[in-house]
Formats: sequence, structure tokens, C-alpha cells
Amino acid sequence: MSRKRLYQAVAALAVVSIVWALLNRYVSDPGAAEFLARKSGLRRAVHVPAWLTMLDVHILFASVALLAGAVNFSNRLLRQYRSVHRLNGYVYLLSVLAVLLTSGYLAPYATGGKAVSVMFNLWNIVWFAATLTAFVYIKRKKIAEHRRWMMRSYAFCFTNLAIHLFMLLFADGLGLEYETAYSYSVMAAMPSLLLTAEAAIRAGGAGGHA
Repeated sequence: MSRKRLYQAVAALAVVSIVWALLNRYVSDPGAAEFLARKSGLRRAVHVPAWLTMLDVHILFASVALLAGAVNFSNRLLRQYRSVHRLNGYVYLLSVLAVLLTSGYLAPYATGGKAVSVMFNLWNIVWFAATLTAFVYIKRKKIAEHRRWMMRSYAFCFTNLAIHLFMLLFADGLGLEYETAYSYSVMAAMPSLLLTAEAAIRAGGAGGHA
């Protein structure tokens, strides 16, 4: 796949991921009643209004991170509007931090119990490390390394979409119970996204396009 087509595919996936998250949150189950009803083994009760507010903030900043990341992989933007690229990079960084903070609140209530909660927290640590590494490299003017680590960081933005796609396999395809399917989906999505990022880097995708 050419760099241009890879960039277009990633940008399209970003839009799909945002639309999917918004539909699930505000159309399919606006009060999250069905989703919350499937949670079990929680050590503390969910305070629904606070949980929904935190979820909304989480979705908002995840959507901003998806869009900001997609825009900043454009070589045209980098060549012609470096100041915009730099500003957008800070938008991405702050959005990722907001997603991580809200995820820290949501993780203890994760469907699937402690194992899934731990997985989300581990994922957050790795995402923060990848994003921070990308930031350090750009401050050192090491552009190639910065873009490679940005690709690794950006892969984490597709966690929600990847989980839902694996849910189609485990729940709908294999007929596993929801909680089991969700646990497997989380555990499968995370390494799969990192492997996809590494494959894209090796294929030369770190160069960006458009």
C-alpha cells in the first residue's frame, strides 16, 4: 500500500471510530443502561451521573486526539504550516493526557473485572510512555524518531474501535458470553494495535502523506 493510501485509510478509520463511539454513546444506549447492566464483580457501586460525565469527557478528548493525530500526519501541513502542525501537536498531547486521566477513573468499573481494569491501566502507562517519547524526540529535533513514536502513540487512539471489532468476532461470531467476549476483546485489541503500528512503520508509513 502506498503512503498516500495508508494515510487516507487511517484518516477514514479515525472518522469511523469517532462516529461509532458517538452512535454507541448517544443513539444505541444513551443512558448506558444496557452497558452498565452487564458489569459484574465491581468492588464499588457505579455513581452513574459522574460515570456518564467522565465518559463524555473521555469520548470528547479521544475524538479530538483522533482528529488531531490524523491531521498532523499530513506532510503538506508540516511543509506549509509548521506553526499549525506544532500547535496541533500540543492539542493532541493535551487530549491524550485528558483521555488517560478519565480512563483512570473509568478503569476500575471496567466490564470483566480486575483483569480488564489492570489491562486498561497498563495500556494507559504504555500510551503515556509512547506519547512522551514522541514529544521528547521532537524537542531534540529528531524528526524520524518522533514520527515513528507518534505512530505508536496514535495507534492507541483506536482502542475503542478495535475492541468493538473484536467483540463482533468473540460475541457475535463465536457466541461467547458478553463479559467473556469483552475481556478477550480488550486483551486482543491492545497488542494488535501495537503490532499494526509496527507493521505500518516497517512499511514506510512513518513518512506520512497528503
